[in-house]
Amino acid sequence: MEKTVYTKDIANKKIFVKREFEAPLETVWKAWTDSKILDQWWAPKPWKAKTKSMDFREGGSWIYCMCGPNDEEMWSRTNFQNLVPLKSYEGTDIFCNDDGNENPDLPRMNWKLNFKESGNRTTVEVEVTFNSEEDLNKIVEMGFEKGFASAHNNLDELLKDLK
Repeated sequence: MEKTVYTKDIANKKIFVKREFEAPLETVWKAWTDSKILDQWWAPKPWKAKTKSMDFREGGSWIYCMCGPNDEEMWSRTNFQNLVPLKSYEGTDIFCNDDGNENPDLPRMNWKLNFKESGNRTTVEVEVTFNSEEDLNKIVEMGFEKGFASAHNNLDELLKDLK
């Protein structure tokens, strides 16, 4: 099983993430863009993702909660841009309250995702850009790498059932 690979470009305030999944492009794309499927894998266990609303289109957004085992709630909103079906999309991810209003005390992240199919496998490449080195370091300290890799492992398991 391929693992999540991280590369940091501190000078340019970026984290690059690459992961290959054993599933066709359409299945992996749907897993990243359909809230019913995202809710099943996005949060690292024992946390769970819960979508409040999702409008996956340019100009649309996804408001969701990462719900912890002790009733913790960490709300986020992703605003979607530059969507090319089955190929790529971009989004600005912010921490927010349950109404989607930004929490200015936590970093914003700009995501660019690219999906590439090779046979019956799909590689997802993510470029996350931050406003500052401090923001990048804060997200890493919050457990971004371990949490995202754990979520990818959840998706690996789920893809076995989605094929």
